[in-house]
Amino acid sequence: MDIVKLAIHNSRLTISALLFLILAGALAYESVPKEAEPDVPIPMMYISLSYQGISPEDSERLLLRPMETKLKSLKGLKEMRSAAFQGGGYVLVEFQPQTDLATALQDTRSKVQDAKADLPQAADEPTVKEVNVSEFPVLVVTLSGNVPERVLTAAARELRDRIEEVPGVLEGALQGARDDLVEVVIDPVKLASYGLRLDQLMQGVGASNSLVAAGNLEGSEGKYAVKVPSLIETPEDVADLPVLAGPNAVVQAKDIATVRSTFKDAETITRLDGKPAIAIEVKKRIGANLIDTIGEVKQVADNFVKSMPEGVTVTYTQDKSVFVKQLLGDLQNHVMIAVILVFIVILYALSGRASLLIGLAIPSSFLIGILALTLMGYTINMIVLFSLILAVGMLVDDAIIVTEFAERRMNEGMPKEEAFALAARRMAGPVIAATMTRIAAFSPLLFWPGIVGDFMKYLPITLIVTLAASMLYALVFTPTLGAIFAKAHQHEEGEHRDGWYMAVVKQAVRFPVTVLVLTVALLVGVFMAYGKWGAGVEFFPNVEPDYGLLYVHARGNLSLAEMDAAAKEAEDRLLGWPGVKSVYTRVGKTQGGGADIPEDVVGVIQYEFVDWRERKPANQILDDLRKAMAGIPGVDVEVRVPEAGPPTGKPIQVRLSAADPAGLDKVAKSVAQRIAGIPGVIDISDGLPPPGVDWALQVDRAKAAQYGISPNSVGTVVQLVTNGLKLTEYRPAGADDAVDIRLRLPEDRRTLSTLDELRVETSQGSVPISNFVVRKPEASVGILNRIDGARTIVVQANVAADKQVAAVQAEVTKAVADMGLPSGMRWKLAGSNEDSAEASAFLSKAFGAAIFLIFLVLLAQFNKFTSVWLVLSCVVMATIGVFLGLLLTGEPFGIVMSGIGVIALAGVVVNNTIVLLDTYDRLREEGWDKVEAVLQTCRERARPVVLTAVSAILGVLPIAFGLGLEIFHHETTINAPSTQWWISLSSAIVFGLSFATVLTLVVTPSMLMVFTRAKRKEGERPGLFERLFRRGGSRAAAAAPADAPGAATAFPKAAE
Repeated sequence: MDIVKLAIHNSRLTISALLFLILAGALAYESVPKEAEPDVPIPMMYISLSYQGISPEDSERLLLRPMETKLKSLKGLKEMRSAAFQGGGYVLVEFQPQTDLATALQDTRSKVQDAKADLPQAADEPTVKEVNVSEFPVLVVTLSGNVPERVLTAAARELRDRIEEVPGVLEGALQGARDDLVEVVIDPVKLASYGLRLDQLMQGVGASNSLVAAGNLEGSEGKYAVKVPSLIETPEDVADLPVLAGPNAVVQAKDIATVRSTFKDAETITRLDGKPAIAIEVKKRIGANLIDTIGEVKQVADNFVKSMPEGVTVTYTQDKSVFVKQLLGDLQNHVMIAVILVFIVILYALSGRASLLIGLAIPSSFLIGILALTLMGYTINMIVLFSLILAVGMLVDDAIIVTEFAERRMNEGMPKEEAFALAARRMAGPVIAATMTRIAAFSPLLFWPGIVGDFMKYLPITLIVTLAASMLYALVFTPTLGAIFAKAHQHEEGEHRDGWYMAVVKQAVRFPVTVLVLTVALLVGVFMAYGKWGAGVEFFPNVEPDYGLLYVHARGNLSLAEMDAAAKEAEDRLLGWPGVKSVYTRVGKTQGGGADIPEDVVGVIQYEFVDWRERKPANQILDDLRKAMAGIPGVDVEVRVPEAGPPTGKPIQVRLSAADPAGLDKVAKSVAQRIAGIPGVIDISDGLPPPGVDWALQVDRAKAAQYGISPNSVGTVVQLVTNGLKLTEYRPAGADDAVDIRLRLPEDRRTLSTLDELRVETSQGSVPISNFVVRKPEASVGILNRIDGARTIVVQANVAADKQVAAVQAEVTKAVADMGLPSGMRWKLAGSNEDSAEASAFLSKAFGAAIFLIFLVLLAQFNKFTSVWLVLSCVVMATIGVFLGLLLTGEPFGIVMSGIGVIALAGVVVNNTIVLLDTYDRLREEGWDKVEAVLQTCRERARPVVLTAVSAILGVLPIAFGLGLEIFHHETTINAPSTQWWISLSSAIVFGLSFATVLTLVVTPSMLMVFTRAKRKEGERPGLFERLFRRGGSRAAAAAPADAPGAATAFPKAAE
């Protein structure tokens, strides 16, 4: 029994099934989590090592090297980067993309555990964290206002705790809040007058801060717990501690020192729009619904601020949900526009009812596809959304082919039920082959390696699911609906049957060889022209950003106040700039973790733009800012915007590495100078630490030994002058972590000269440390970077906006190669160059694989190499069309976006030719003459070919020109940021398809004339799909005399 017959017979059941699928899809679309970028698991582990006060060289020698030695043997390791800085270091381990994260984390933890034995005793416990895209904040909530710091900090902590209670929130990280500290400010004169030594004081405090759990007492009166509480609970407890006791008096801590509760010394200062601020970076859980989560967080924060004192305001920046909502809105608009455009085209060519039948294909396939995606556990993100827009034009093709065939039969007087049943069966071969070729084109993209691949795999998945849904709709639901609702309308076909198109085809068929020669010449010409005048290639498209960054570079030993003064000057110039909505400033050195930020950056200013409709393009604003920021004394300001797509850092990165770091700095300087001479290279940083001075206190061990003093006790005294000597810690209510209790000198004594006057208590009384310590200045060492166990310096630079990145990278490579670096130095060009090389290598393989799969599908359909060759020739035409389009618009060839466009085209273009050849083969089987068969094929099939091509083009046409029509808000936009991502992909499809369709309709007939035999060989086997569907047909021959010779005479125009 034929499925189509069954479906038409039980039409109520079929239509109910369709309605159910549509409803379920709509519900799924409403409820599924929506996010901007997909949650890509990044196979990286971050190992953080800290050791208070360790110098970078020692950190490299004692912390990094032992750790790297153990981590080197990890399975699936791709790259290991590490850095040593003042006070610690970190190791970043990157795995191959296919690595399972759970096992990677397990392996890393066990290696770190092994390495712990080799680390110094006093080093802190190393921590292992996995790096995660969802760790990037989806919203920054900023509390600002001119209120005391304690009030603001307390408010921010309270708000953070409330935000973390929201179900979708992973964590809220405080930026710009200082930790609590209890300072015991000691008076050295009093200390000496009591004859007290520091170690006595430390032991006194330490011994008094302990809990003794004395156990239980059980007797005839019952059972009681006994405890001896002596924990420090408030700063007052510290003040009352006895330090020295005699028979008549007790010296308490408050007699020789001032105890006060305060904050740790500031390392960063944060401001929002010039007011002191504390930011809470909100990160969401994987799979949480972005829009809902951010909505709840904002509600929590708004309610909280109402209870705050006057002057405290809450602001939201970097809100990802705005972007997602805009994308969803755009998608809905584009789908609506596409449906309307496709409707109009079909209405023009076929009847109104037919256009409804075909138009329904879009929403039905979408919703069935979304339902399938939800069941597979995927979320909706911008890549899924775009794949849906990309699919709009393709989804109607199958339905057009079936409906058009049925309309033709009905106009010839066939009853509608039979017409649709015949259409579904007759066109099943071409429709299935067409859908299969598309799926074949996209399926290689599923195997895209690396992070970009995890990003883009949503594209083929979405397309495969929706295309399969459209095939189901065309072959089952269209005939059922058509059999009920369709109505034949009479075309006056007799009179103007052969229009200008047929005249062109007749000429082409008369001189087929000339046509082919001209076509080949055109193809070669376009290719050569693109090679000469084309705009080159780019990795990811340039997208209008939502925010920009200013890096304030300054050099020297700057205190926080001096850094602040430098950044403040830039900040003041930026405040109130037209087109800028908010300005968030963070002053202070960034240590570890932020590999992209150069070391001499003392402040990062992040500014958010107003809506793109109300301002100049970002590049213009940036150019104006570059001019405005020039000439701030002692400060160099770098203006930049974040990159689109997966993070790759600056486009030009020359990595220099050597096992022996002796001459590395000099080489780096010379490379930086050499690159600076290349046109188009801007913002060069040579990767060397900024110059500065460190003080080394060198202990003469022999002399110190005479006084019975170790370098260790010199260190403890010196800490009084610097950050304070940690006595012990306690946990007050309301603090996140334990609060340190530190012993320090008064503020006016924390100077360099005090270092020389410090005295140490020895067995011979109090001795100045200058007796056995020499203070020497040394050049400061900044952060030491290592890659794969070798010391590395990265010379980085940006490329000017008007220059082609790939071209500049090639020049840089040549320049460095010509320098003749000394032996033992290794160099390579890293950054976006590596990624784009990987991506283009993969895409060319994918294109090859796609063509091969399409080849197999076609061979199954036609069982003739000539036919397959004819069909594949149109893929070449389409590719040339893409380059022609790029030539006309002057756009560069985007490796990722245009590359996918070409692969998508391969699947779409093939359809038209399949339909033509299928009809031609049938006519030849019936014994038509070669020329007549070619002409009849064009007559019959020109309309559906043009319809499918035009509908596919119209689906993405608005995006190709960056048009957004807001149907509900009655406005049109051009170049909206959300469409900029997809312009190159869409224009590839528009140009490739239009070019290929025109050629297909004229060149394919000529090819048929040249390359097919005059007669079909006796006993030649038909294709696989044809045999399958013929078999179904012949069984049901009694019901519908489809394959009977009588059918041909009844409908003389039919391609039987």
